[in-house]
Amino acid sequence: MLVTARSQANAGSITAGWLGPLGLLVLGMLPVIAGAFRLEQLSGISDAMPANPRFAPMPLPVVLHIVSATLLAVLGPLQFARGFRRRWPAWHRVAGRLLVGCGLLVGLTGLWMTLFYAPPDNSGLLLFASRILFGSAMVVSIVIGLAVILRRNVQSHRAWMARGYAIGLGAATQMLVLMVAGMVAGAPNEFTHDLLMALSWVINLALAEWAIRRRRAPHRRTASPSSAHVTAACSPSSAHVTAAFSGEHPLATS
Repeated sequence: MLVTARSQANAGSITAGWLGPLGLLVLGMLPVIAGAFRLEQLSGISDAMPANPRFAPMPLPVVLHIVSATLLAVLGPLQFARGFRRRWPAWHRVAGRLLVGCGLLVGLTGLWMTLFYAPPDNSGLLLFASRILFGSAMVVSIVIGLAVILRRNVQSHRAWMARGYAIGLGAATQMLVLMVAGMVAGAPNEFTHDLLMALSWVINLALAEWAIRRRRAPHRRTASPSSAHVTAACSPSSAHVTAAFSGEHPLATS
């Protein structure tokens, strides 16, 4: 019975551990597909997506932005899969180095396009300021995440990289939010459009902060070492029974 309970708990833990990364991957496919159509249009392969005159004078920043954002959207979710990290730590490190470069390229090209391309139609100062703010925040988050992992601060590294990734995934949330808003209330005006775009970044960052604090919460709720020893001494078998039903070995460390 204990073996069955442990295997079921492990299976449930594995499934739950992949739900988040899978959701991020599916969400990230929205801008990836749109980016693929844009690359086809810029290369002259297809005209399925209408040409954007803003990009015609200098398409290189757009191409770099799309390619780096695609790698970030496809490989990024694997970095948040705990089981994957533990099983293939070398892959996590190699992919992490690649994604740091991709994330910085996404943020920097996004800032460049905001500053030097003509503003898009149906957008105003609010969207311009939001892109500068969140683009800069993405770059800063990734740089801090890199700096703290060089000092072996894994917890802070995960938190800052999660914030940077959340901002980078803003385009996907924006597409989803604008699509839902359009179906409910029709095409938005300039201010509403800009507000929804900014709100999408806020939503992503709020969810990232919730996930970061939720991950840290079990550590804060853990009993003090002295109380844990007293409890174990008074009831040595209870730890093993609880561990059997929770799928964790009583002596295992996270």
